[in-house]
Amino acid sequence: MSKDAVNTAAATPRTDAAQVPADAGDAGYSKDLKARHVNMIAIGGAIGTGLFLGAGGRLHDAGPALAIAYLVCGIFAFFVVRALGELVLYRPSSGSFVSYAREFLGEKGAYVAGWMYFLNWSTTGIADITAIALYTHYWSLFTDIPQWVLALIALAVVLAVNLISVKIFGEMEFWFSIIKVATLVGFMLIGIFLLATQHEVGGQTPGLSVITDNGGVFPHGMMPVVLVMQGVIFAYAALELVGVAAGETAEPEKVVPRAVNSIMWRVGLFYVGSVVLLALLLPGSVYSADQSPFVTVLSKIGVPAAGDVMNLVVLTAAMSSLNSGLYSTGRILRSMAMAGSAPKFTARMNRSQVPYGGILLTCAVCVLGVGLNFLVPAQAFEIVLNVASLGIISTWVIIMICHLVFVRRARTGLVDRPSFRLPGSPVTEITTIAFLLACLGMMWNDPEVGRKTLLLIPLIAAMLVAGWFGIRRRVSQTADQELSQLTK
Repeated sequence: MSKDAVNTAAATPRTDAAQVPADAGDAGYSKDLKARHVNMIAIGGAIGTGLFLGAGGRLHDAGPALAIAYLVCGIFAFFVVRALGELVLYRPSSGSFVSYAREFLGEKGAYVAGWMYFLNWSTTGIADITAIALYTHYWSLFTDIPQWVLALIALAVVLAVNLISVKIFGEMEFWFSIIKVATLVGFMLIGIFLLATQHEVGGQTPGLSVITDNGGVFPHGMMPVVLVMQGVIFAYAALELVGVAAGETAEPEKVVPRAVNSIMWRVGLFYVGSVVLLALLLPGSVYSADQSPFVTVLSKIGVPAAGDVMNLVVLTAAMSSLNSGLYSTGRILRSMAMAGSAPKFTARMNRSQVPYGGILLTCAVCVLGVGLNFLVPAQAFEIVLNVASLGIISTWVIIMICHLVFVRRARTGLVDRPSFRLPGSPVTEITTIAFLLACLGMMWNDPEVGRKTLLLIPLIAAMLVAGWFGIRRRVSQTADQELSQLTK
């Protein structure tokens, strides 16, 4: 729906507005997600392979200062989700930020937001199925099975779960999150016990001396901390799923504020707290990118089967991420298709009120990932992970721009702000956008991967421009049809 059409809809009496969705893409969904589902989706978005696996290599590079990086990035991630939460309470939509971009930035803004988010999740999906295949190879039972076969099986299983119903998706995400939280809590209790009893870990007594005797908080200076920022931002990707899920819950005004506000303390406890514990237990140089830092600690104290348990958890985290990616892109693409900016088939829903067209399109891209696993199994994960980072940073920037416009309109009386608000507007939005763009610019300091990723931006921009010229007539026709229906 065009911006003018939305404004026209907003100007109609409330009785009419209740009968006609503000976004045509919101019609037809069930409201089967419960409060516990949305809360756990929020937790699941905040805890993933970025912590369970990625923290090892980052601790090695940045040392204990990684906790500061997680805290800083976590604060800005919270600002993004808080801004999105306010927009959700203003108007819940399964199209989420794409629907808000359509209202506040026009169809071009919605087009860019939607396809960049699709780029993020479709490439993240490739990374996820690659990770699942790699984690499964850890067990000797599966070592003889080709990596691409395992990737295809994982994709098929998660696709089936997503197509059955949103309730099944919610249940699967709920239990995935329970496993991740239980694992983190268990590790933190073990870590606190080791600190309290001064039990040796790898021949060293844990405590502040582990940090002070090995170069301090910044053992390698500030630059490694700056360089890991982009990876830390990616670790927080999926927090915006709360906004998408709100469109399929019966009481978003009650569920969303609780879920959003809980993100901050979860970030502080699980990310910052666990990294501080890891830094107090072992020097950063002991950790590596090849092994989960939690496995490193547990193996040093002789915990049996520590590798097997943690491998199962990171496998769960990757499955959770793939599950969420298919869910969110299906809803986003349907919102776009109803406005004419995505293929028509992505608007289709099955009997269970699941937008299967968009889910299948994302799966088609993930199948390309199966091909990558066949052709270059060693490089598949790294190739797609960096492309996905471009998508998530652009998505978060667009959310903050939408919120800026929303607040500006609220000040002129065009819209009403809910009581649940992002504090400090417009300074908070502008500071967050500047920080995200700075993280993007920092990638240039990494000539091996980051610089090559940034060089893809002109190519992606050219593809977006070409795509817009290809669909702009259809978008205009769709907007005119909806406008004529609203003014009848």
